[in-house]
Amino acid sequence: MSNDGVGLRAVTRSVAFLTAGVLAVPALAGCSEQDEAGKPAAGQDIASAKRDKVADGGTLHWAVDSVPETLNTFQADADAATSRVAGAVLPSLYRLDASGRAQRNPDYLEAAKVVEREPRQVVLYKLNQQAVWSDGREIGAADFSAQWRALSGKDSAYWTARNAGYDRIEKIERGANDLEVRVTFKKPYADWQSLFSPLYPKDVMGTPDTFNDSARRRLKVTAGPFAVDTVDRGSGDVTLKRNPRWWGRPAKLSELVLRAVPREKRAAALAAGRLDLAEIDASEAHRITSADREAKGGKGAPLTHGPAAALTPGRALRSWAVAHGSDEEAADKETTARKKRAKAVAKYAGQQSALRGFVVRKSLEPAFTQLALNGSQGPLADERVRRAVARALDREELAKAVLEPLGLPAEPVGSHLALAGQHAYADGSGALGDQDTREAQALLSDAGWVAGGSVKEGKKSGKAGAKEAKASRSPKGSKSSKDADDADGSGDDGTYIVGGSDDKPADDESPTVLAPRKRDGAGGAAGIERHLAQDGKQQLKPGGAPGAYAPRGTRAPGPAAGGTLAKNGKPLTLRFVLPSGPGSQSLRAVGDRIARMLDRVGIRTEISKVADDSYFKDHIASGQYDLALYSWPASAFPATDARPIYAKPVPAADGSLNVEQNFTRVGTDQVDQLFDQAVAELDADESRSLVRKADARIWAAAGSIPLYQRPQLTASRNGLANAGAFGFQTPVYEDMGYLKKTR
Repeated sequence: MSNDGVGLRAVTRSVAFLTAGVLAVPALAGCSEQDEAGKPAAGQDIASAKRDKVADGGTLHWAVDSVPETLNTFQADADAATSRVAGAVLPSLYRLDASGRAQRNPDYLEAAKVVEREPRQVVLYKLNQQAVWSDGREIGAADFSAQWRALSGKDSAYWTARNAGYDRIEKIERGANDLEVRVTFKKPYADWQSLFSPLYPKDVMGTPDTFNDSARRRLKVTAGPFAVDTVDRGSGDVTLKRNPRWWGRPAKLSELVLRAVPREKRAAALAAGRLDLAEIDASEAHRITSADREAKGGKGAPLTHGPAAALTPGRALRSWAVAHGSDEEAADKETTARKKRAKAVAKYAGQQSALRGFVVRKSLEPAFTQLALNGSQGPLADERVRRAVARALDREELAKAVLEPLGLPAEPVGSHLALAGQHAYADGSGALGDQDTREAQALLSDAGWVAGGSVKEGKKSGKAGAKEAKASRSPKGSKSSKDADDADGSGDDGTYIVGGSDDKPADDESPTVLAPRKRDGAGGAAGIERHLAQDGKQQLKPGGAPGAYAPRGTRAPGPAAGGTLAKNGKPLTLRFVLPSGPGSQSLRAVGDRIARMLDRVGIRTEISKVADDSYFKDHIASGQYDLALYSWPASAFPATDARPIYAKPVPAADGSLNVEQNFTRVGTDQVDQLFDQAVAELDADESRSLVRKADARIWAAAGSIPLYQRPQLTASRNGLANAGAFGFQTPVYEDMGYLKKTR
């Protein structure tokens, strides 16, 4: 998986991608005129075609990162491949549309609504009368009840990853007939539409043993357009075949093969005919578009024919070496090396020719990349320093740097809890404010970080001080700040410091860095008060420098180049942890840009590149970082799914801190209360309003700064329809297939 996401599945409902990724009740209406959600930033790109244009039969080979460890999406080691299998073979009562909004799935559900609110919330489900499991048994209340009991959290023998929503259910009963299911809640639950998707048969959910073990490697009973045929860990293939008992529109494909291929090997697999559909990185996308362009432009010279063709490059090189005095052994070595290079070039050229049979489909993933600030220790424990970091960032520049070269909309993400187009989306970034260097410096000054202050470790300034700092803080082989400006993100692991080692003004920075946007003009205390949502801890202090929360007599903020920011003899240096893997070049490039932006306000960054497999486990989850970049999937049910990501950490019984999924360790009681209110509010508009208020408070706390929606690039074989870059939408597996050939 690409680390521009290092996108944690995170055991939230948001799994239909990175697990997948996605308000509330009782009906889902379209956007009203007052709805701030708007439209998705980018539409899906799936080569839409009517079913009568799609041929019957054929096999689609679709890349996944690995063979899933389990086929049970409710277990902790479930991943994106688990969700893809479940989406094709199991019932989902609701699925996402192109705007990331949950819609009733008529193949399973004829109707569903809240029929009682007092004294208890009751939801009545009316099932499709044709809906049956592959063993012929009707889908019914027994399956709903078994899933509730397994996921309620009451029985610890079930090894469940999550129980949100199921723990609010009081009882499940059969309705007026076998097609009706009545679900009674002991607590109101706004996100009831998130439940029972996917729905497993009672054969899986009925006992701890079947839940924990039987569904890990196979699913004997299914109810979707496809059924699981084989899971071959040796070949890396999960083969799904048409379900003969499927009552809906029959699947166009005969087989759907999920093939495990690492991202760095997907271009070669596409060229070799082993894949038909694969999410790819920007470099592979460039190869495919270049191959297509060359084919259309007729570039390339014809091969040489005749006598001259007999003199191969290898023979010519060997003859030249011997003629110029090289001994024969040296000539042979040179010839061997030349042949290897020629073979590699020929292989690459052959792959380019094969890649002409593919097209790159582009959209934006239902996930966003954020800058995480660890607020549990060090300078970032002070909310003023976190806000200063946020105000130093030009989020528009970062979004453009990642998305514009790909031809995708480059709008910064304005919410932690939803993306543009989804019900809960509204731009809440105004609670913190736009990029403003002067206000960032003012916040740092107010927090006691003084430009030009003395540093105990070494009081030298300029280049001499930089050399001393580098020698004392950076490991052997690490990079300097100048190296950081020139880095392409593909170098070795290690640490280097950005800032504090170069007295050049910002205007002398590398020309590849875009100039920051103009300040928002909100000077003075009034401007800061307007942009920063206070939570009572910070009070406006009169008498400070213009634009600062600073007591009388505090040094006015000045250019960072004036000296290192210091406090109590310690320089302001933040450890910025980034992944070092081959798929993380873009993320590291973003990290370098952020480091230079922070340098402008006097914040030094010590960049550490770490191995991908330890990035989350050993650094993010354990709190061994100050700054980090990773992604979260968006959810159609943020009151349920986002709460553990932003909940205030609480002490556990063993004395440790229970952070759930809040790896920034920044949270407030007010945010928790707003989530609790939103998830219990059955009025859709009011629930949405509470979610948006929670987002504003999350912005104000400045524990994480959303940057941009992740690009979604998919290589698709020419002629493949209804598949590609899906964006928000849940794939409609039965409509995928190859276009009929025209005469």
